[in-house]
Amino acid sequence: MHEKTAQIVAPANAPSNAHAPAHDDHRQNRQSQPRREGQGHHHYADADSRPLDLYAALDLGTNNCRLLIAQPTRPGQFRVVDAFSRIVRLGEGLGASGRLSTDAMDRAVEALRICAAKLKTREIRRMRLIATEACRAADNGEAFLSRVTEETGLRLEIIDRETEARLAVSGCSSLVGPEARSVVLFDIGGGSSEIAVIRIGDNRSSRLANHITHWTSLPVGVVTLSERHGGRDVTPELFETMVCEVQRMLERFDCPPVHGAARDSGDFHLIGTSGTVTTLAGVHLDLPRYDRRRVDGVWLSDDEVSAMQAKLLSWDFAGRAANPCIGPDRADLVLAGCAILEAIRRRWPSPRMRVADRGLREGLLTDMMADDGVWRRGRSRRGHRPRDMKGPQT
Repeated sequence: MHEKTAQIVAPANAPSNAHAPAHDDHRQNRQSQPRREGQGHHHYADADSRPLDLYAALDLGTNNCRLLIAQPTRPGQFRVVDAFSRIVRLGEGLGASGRLSTDAMDRAVEALRICAAKLKTREIRRMRLIATEACRAADNGEAFLSRVTEETGLRLEIIDRETEARLAVSGCSSLVGPEARSVVLFDIGGGSSEIAVIRIGDNRSSRLANHITHWTSLPVGVVTLSERHGGRDVTPELFETMVCEVQRMLERFDCPPVHGAARDSGDFHLIGTSGTVTTLAGVHLDLPRYDRRRVDGVWLSDDEVSAMQAKLLSWDFAGRAANPCIGPDRADLVLAGCAILEAIRRRWPSPRMRVADRGLREGLLTDMMADDGVWRRGRSRRGHRPRDMKGPQT
C-alpha cells in the first residue's frame, strides 16, 4: 500500500497568532488527562516531559480535525505528549453541493493552523497527515489541500478507503482479546463508515490488519445521514428509515457469515471506534463529563447498547445537547450514528461490543513506529537525537 511521509513547509501567509491557545471541543478534556502506564494502547505524558523520537499523526475528517504527537515506549505502546481535537464539520453541506463550503474550509484551516504550531515547536522524527472522506468526495478537495499548504505549511494526503479501514484496525489492535477468533471492527465517520471483518487463526500476526479477510466502506456517515434525514427531531419512524437505508448498503457487501456471531461463544465480538460508540458508553456510565480513561476499552452488552440507543431516541434535541457526553456540537449527529450502528448490529449480531476511543491517528502512529522498528531496538533512546525529516518518502 502506497504511503507518503508528510512534511511541513513554510506557509505563504503565516498568521501572527499561530501559537495562540486552542479552544477545543467539549470532549477535548479527555486528551489532556494523564494516562496510567499499561492501560490499553497508549498513555499520556506529563506536560513538562521532554521525550525524543517523536511521531505525529493528523486526521482531517468530515467532522473532526485531530492531532496526536507521541513517543514510543514499551513494545506496542506509546506515550502521547501532545494532542488536539476540534469539531470543524468540513463536510457540512457536501452531500447536496458536492463541494466544500467556504465556511467549512475556514473552520478547518483555523484548526490546522493550531496543529501546525504544535508540530513546529517539537522535533518530529516522522509524521503522517491524512485527509479522508470529505476531501475524497469534494470536487474542490485537492484545491482545498493546496490552500492548507499555502496557509499553514502542512501537506496532507488524501487516503483511499481501504487504507482508512486498515488504519482503524491498526489503531484498535490491542483491544482484541487473545480468545477472539473473529471480530467485526467498524469506524462510523462523518462522511463514510469503514467495516473490517477480521479472522484470527492460530498464528496471530503482530499486525492485526494482516488478518482482515473482508472490508467495505459505506458512503454514509453521521454528517451525511443526518443532513439527508434531519438530526434534530428524530422520531422512531425516522430512525428506522435511516437504519433501513444503511441496511440496504450493507446488503451489497459480499461477505460470508462470521463464525461465532449471534451466540455467546466468547470468540466473536464487535469493536466500535467512533464518536457514536464512545458517546453511548459515556451515557451508559452516566459520566458527569466525558472521561477517555473510563470509556476506552469498556465492554457493552447487546442489551446495554439497545437500552442506550432507546434512551437517546427518547430525548429531544435539547436533552441530548444537555448531556455532558454529547453536547450541542454532536446532538444532531448522534442518532444518525446510532442508526448506522444498529444496521451493523443487525448484520452481525453479537452478545457484546468493545468501545474504542482511538482510531486513525493511533493506527498511523502504530504503523510508523512498527515500520521504523522502534520496539525492536532493545536499547535506551536516551541521548539519541531524532532524524531530520527529509520530506516525502514512499
